[in-house]
Amino acid sequence: MSSFPLQSLFFVLLCLLASHQCAEARYLQTSKELFCSVYTFGDSFVDPGNNDFINTPFRSNFPPYGREFPGGVSTGRFSNELLFPDILAYYVGAVNYTRPYLGPRLDLKESPTAVSFASATSGFDPYTANKTNALQLSDQLKSFQQYRARLEKAIGKKKADSQIEQAIFYVNAGSDDFALTIYPTLLQELTMSPICIRANARISSNIACIHISLSPLAKIQAKIYMLIFFQSLQRLLEQGARKIAVNGLPPLGCIPVGVTLLPQPAKNIQDKARTCIGYVNAISLDFNSMLQEELEDLQSQHPEAKIVYIDFVEPLLDVIQNPHEYGYTEVNKGCCGTGFSEIGTQCNATTSLCSDSDKFVFWDAAHPTEKTYHLIFRSNLAAIDDLIGS
Repeated sequence: MSSFPLQSLFFVLLCLLASHQCAEARYLQTSKELFCSVYTFGDSFVDPGNNDFINTPFRSNFPPYGREFPGGVSTGRFSNELLFPDILAYYVGAVNYTRPYLGPRLDLKESPTAVSFASATSGFDPYTANKTNALQLSDQLKSFQQYRARLEKAIGKKKADSQIEQAIFYVNAGSDDFALTIYPTLLQELTMSPICIRANARISSNIACIHISLSPLAKIQAKIYMLIFFQSLQRLLEQGARKIAVNGLPPLGCIPVGVTLLPQPAKNIQDKARTCIGYVNAISLDFNSMLQEELEDLQSQHPEAKIVYIDFVEPLLDVIQNPHEYGYTEVNKGCCGTGFSEIGTQCNATTSLCSDSDKFVFWDAAHPTEKTYHLIFRSNLAAIDDLIGS
């Protein structure tokens, strides 16, 4: 029994507990002789339950969230099971799921470990987090500083420094800035646009109006977000981070709640189609291009570190445009409720559910299923391997 690797045992337990067949081989693990910790910052895409422990209404620590999680536990993850950082942590050697920093089960002597400081509905802009009393990105960084001090006390400064130097720092934020701050403001601006007024304010039927009015405002705000965000990345580097993975925006025009609430092009309305909204995805792509340029610049300033970009756009668009290749039957609505708008408390124990979440790209109206996260992870393996090999 002693020759049976602990990681392999953990993989078997994951398969059994999650009621998946091991033949699916979802849980990848690097072949490299490297085990490192993972520290995560950001929003609901990466919050494993920190919001359970703060005074915010935006939580998911109740059914049906976590329906396929081992034991059917609603941990506070906005999905049916694991999130991207859980999959990443297992890949690089963690023996437990990502722990919320604010939770009671944090083990400072666990190594390698996976700890998340993320908070659902947080973002680059402090104003975004303040809307729901979530933890601002600056608060998350303060929590990491506290964690580091506690870690040094628990295992000694030398070991703590080494653990942090070898760790992966994963940041996924920005979506809520656009969803909660930019889009409401821009839609208000659109209704006041002379172009839209001449079209009888039918902004959903005038795609030219949307393109002309959105792009300049979005780019200005995106630059502000970029400045705030890169100050945070600089602080992580100062705290000893040497392996950093930064997520771009997802294709926000394909998120079910966005398809439901944002103005649709005329063709979509005429065809009564629920499809991705091109002009919204264009904003995601513009922002991601700016982000990648800034990351390259930051990398050139810090040759001692390795910084990689994690892409959600290409793999998500791939599965949405080619669903049957991946076994999906629903790409534009979530498994929970109607799938058009249910998120958080609107997706609850009384809400109807799909029978097979693996056939859905999205679990609720905003967040992917675990299966989708696995596909996104596999699509980014080259960048991840480059990071851990640095």
